Amino acid sequence: MAERNEHGASSSRRRRSLYHNLGGGHFADIMFWRNKKESGTILAVFTLIWFLFEVVEYPFITFLCQILLISIFIFFIWSYIGSSQLIKRQPPSIDDLKISESTWRVLFDKINWFIIKLYDVSSGTDFRLLVLAVVSLWMLSVVGNYFSSLTLLYIVFVGLETIPMLYELYEEELNYAASKSGKNMKKLFDKFNSKVINKIPKATGKTKRRM
Repeated sequence: MAERNEHGASSSRRRRSLYHNLGGGHFADIMFWRNKKESGTILAVFTLIWFLFEVVEYPFITFLCQILLISIFIFFIWSYIGSSQLIKRQPPSIDDLKISESTWRVLFDKINWFIIKLYDVSSGTDFRLLVLAVVSLWMLSVVGNYFSSLTLLYIVFVGLETIPMLYELYEEELNYAASKSGKNMKKLFDKFNSKVINKIPKATGKTKRRM
């Protein structure tokens, strides 16, 4: 009984850790389907956009112009009805439609975080992470030859919306598989380091002075 409680506590800690790694806020709530209605709506909207542009091949400029025309029509009618006091709810003001500075700040913080992570990986301080990044980017470039950019983005989005939820449901099985794969990868990296990296001659102090 005690072992089961301890196992459940460790599982809960891992789940909270993954939840907080995704921000622990509204974004993480969407990824973990805490609000099923909102997460389902976002997935349905992205699916509709992908279907329109990839399957139906709807022109993007036409779609954008029609969305803007519909928005203008809605705001015009809403303003007219609101001014005539036919409905009590007033149309949104210009301040309600403006994007807040905090939103831009969060966006730029994410971009800066990505640049810093990219620099850390490319510096080679963590050789395993460097190899993993190179292999992942190479695989992504190969996959990109067979899919359009929109389809690839849609696949990534669906993965972001489903993988965290599936991990939460099948956490024990995935952790076991990841641990076993990690041990095998560690053995391969150790062999690569011992047979290749460690055999590369390093520059001595005399060689550096001559250079």
